[in-house]
Amino acid sequence: MNIVYLDGYTVNPGDLSWEPLEKLGNFTVYPRTAPELVIERSKEADILITNKVRLNRDLLKLLPSLKYIGVSATGYDVVDMPAAKERKLTITNVPGYGTISVAQHVFALILSLTNHVRLHAELNWKGKWSASKDWCYWDQPLVELSGKTMGIVGLGAIGQQTANIAQAFGMKVIATRRDMSKAYTGVELVDMERLFSESDVISLRCPQTAENKGFVEKELLEMKKPTAFLINTARGPLIKEGELAEALLAGKIAGAGLDVLSQEPPEGGHPLENIPNCLITPHIAWASQEARGRLLGILAENIATYIAGKPQNVVS
Repeated sequence: MNIVYLDGYTVNPGDLSWEPLEKLGNFTVYPRTAPELVIERSKEADILITNKVRLNRDLLKLLPSLKYIGVSATGYDVVDMPAAKERKLTITNVPGYGTISVAQHVFALILSLTNHVRLHAELNWKGKWSASKDWCYWDQPLVELSGKTMGIVGLGAIGQQTANIAQAFGMKVIATRRDMSKAYTGVELVDMERLFSESDVISLRCPQTAENKGFVEKELLEMKKPTAFLINTARGPLIKEGELAEALLAGKIAGAGLDVLSQEPPEGGHPLENIPNCLITPHIAWASQEARGRLLGILAENIATYIAGKPQNVVS
């Protein structure tokens, strides 16, 4: 069984073992694969693994040996699903591996915006505290989360974990989700307009669809409190980034923490670049060593169960 991983570096830059996959067949891993190399590297593969390398209809037609595609992520939009179904390919994804790490990063961004830890540490290094006339010193307002309202858009596993952490901070949690009939303990389900107008912190935790692309736009942002924060650890295209930049610069919201952008990596001159109250991390919420280890483990299990004739985590 020939197994080819087209872009393994981000999942395993060298701090994890490939052994669980090596045991399953003739395993070849490439750190990255440019579009023009995909066919050459994939043509003998029975099993193809991809994280971000796109597999479209024209490409799949040229891979007659291919039987299975393992997407080493939860989202599987990198695969042309109608074309894969026509080829009767088995497609699996890796759900749940990053729930804890992503929810933790949500609060890393929130606390960075409310407590300004890095800023105050840097000011201390520059001697601001030493030069202070008082026994303490702060440069930006500090915000206590207890008693504030957390609004969560999307209440899947990560949204629920985010809600749990918010409740531990003493926050009221409201949420909106596609199926509003599904309740979650301690969380009030509300419509989108109420969520944006009442929340002190909004966390986007919904998948990107054709219907919700760019739904966070000027009209919705203007409903927010000027003291509110927006956090996005889901997908960049959910937000109209130019309109978010305008809202931040106009003081219509207090700040934003983003781990995803509409183009990754971003080109220079991005509209949110160098806005002081906009923190952008380079799509790392998922990337703790623990989460990547879980990802590789589930990926190997997916392939092993497929080989055994009982595939798991099948999306097609």
